[in-house]
Amino acid sequence: MVQIKKKPKSKSTFFPRLWRFIRNAIIVFFVGSISWVILARFIPIYITPLMLIRSVEAIIAGEMPQNHKSWVSIDEISPNMVQAVVASEDNLFLTHYGFSFEDIEKAMKHNQKGRRIRGGSTISQQTAKNVFLWPQRSYIRKGLEAYFTVLIELVWSKERIMEVYLNVIETGNGVYGVEAASQRFFNKSAAKLTKSQSALIAASLPNPRKFKIGNPSGYMLRRQAKIKSLMRKIQQVQFP
Repeated sequence: MVQIKKKPKSKSTFFPRLWRFIRNAIIVFFVGSISWVILARFIPIYITPLMLIRSVEAIIAGEMPQNHKSWVSIDEISPNMVQAVVASEDNLFLTHYGFSFEDIEKAMKHNQKGRRIRGGSTISQQTAKNVFLWPQRSYIRKGLEAYFTVLIELVWSKERIMEVYLNVIETGNGVYGVEAASQRFFNKSAAKLTKSQSALIAASLPNPRKFKIGNPSGYMLRRQAKIKSLMRKIQQVQFP
């Protein structure tokens, strides 16, 4: 029997194939991500990566996953709530293009003093992270966060960014969005939130599973008072 020896694959074909694979992967990523952002401009967002992560964590811990969430339009959210998050999280929200280099510089100076770590992320950056990415810090995630921030600033309006942000933020253990938080902790719709209640929700946002809206600590109450003071210093948020 005559055995036919297979010719070894030429090394000269490896790199062209690798390049084609990388090129196609990059094209798929950009086309997919841009399409995703455009679609998310118009539809309610009911599921985020963080919600899935929290559900998996609950299952691993032998608990039943919780997901209390109600999507509402920006018109059904009290202007007090919008003002509270702008005052506490991003007072330059209406004027920047996704990044506040002033806040980043302040955060870096604050962190260099060895105090509690403070971020310089804008509401746009937080929205990009919450909707499209995972919460753990890494250089890859920060790079993707910057990419998606640029995209939503180009494709979405400021009003849409705020609407999505207020609907997907974690506001408690298994609670997402200000409507669900308002119903759960104040027995009212988000449209009826007072300045004090809005400031309390905003006070929880750095770590809503630690800083509980339903049982605020002394630190949270002090933060609430500070946010209320900041709210008095800024004008009511008006979207163009």
